[in-house]
Amino acid sequence: MSVEFDRFLESQKKWFCHFDDDNYVNVPRLMKLLEKYNSQEDWYFGKPSIRVPLKIPDRENTQKIISFWFATGGAGFCISNALALKMMPIASSGRFMNVCEKIRLPDDVTMGYIIEHVLKKKLTVIEHFHSHLEPMNLIKPETFEDQISFSYSRSGNETNVLTVEGFDKECDPTRFLSLHCRLFPHFGFCSG
Repeated sequence: MSVEFDRFLESQKKWFCHFDDDNYVNVPRLMKLLEKYNSQEDWYFGKPSIRVPLKIPDRENTQKIISFWFATGGAGFCISNALALKMMPIASSGRFMNVCEKIRLPDDVTMGYIIEHVLKKKLTVIEHFHSHLEPMNLIKPETFEDQISFSYSRSGNETNVLTVEGFDKECDPTRFLSLHCRLFPHFGFCSG
C-alpha cells in the first residue's frame, strides 16, 4: 500500500483507488461515481467491514482509546488527490509503513487511522462497494450494473459468491467471469 500510495502521488492523477486482488471492479460504474465529486476536495470513499468504529489504545497515551472508521480493502476504497496531498507528510516516502508498525494494524486500517484520526476527515460510505465479509448471494442480479466492487471467499466447501448465471462453476468458481459477461456481453469469450 505504501508503494501504491507513493506511485499515485508521482502520477498526479485525480483519484487513488485501491482494491484487493480478490475484487472484481466495475470500472465504468466506479468512474461514474468519481465524476460526481471534485478531486480537489477531501474525499475518502469506501465501506467499512465492521458495524461500529474501531477502537484501539493510543500507543503514546495508554489511558486513551482512539476510535475511527476505516474502509476495508476487501471492498476497495478511493481517496481524492486533495486528501492524498494532505496525507503526504504522514504517509509518503515510506512513512506509511512506519504508521502501520506504530499502530500494529493492516494497511487498510492504517489508511483509515491516518485519514479519520490524524487528519480528521470522515469516511463517505458507498454501499456499492462489497467485500467478502458480506453475503454475496444477497446482491440482487438486477442491481449488478449499479455496484462498484464485488468479492468472494472460500473456506473448505463453503463459498461466498454471487448468484449469477453463466460459466460452469468449476471453470468460474469466483463467478467473476460470469459477472463480467453479464455486465459486458460484447466480449468474444462471453458467447462461448
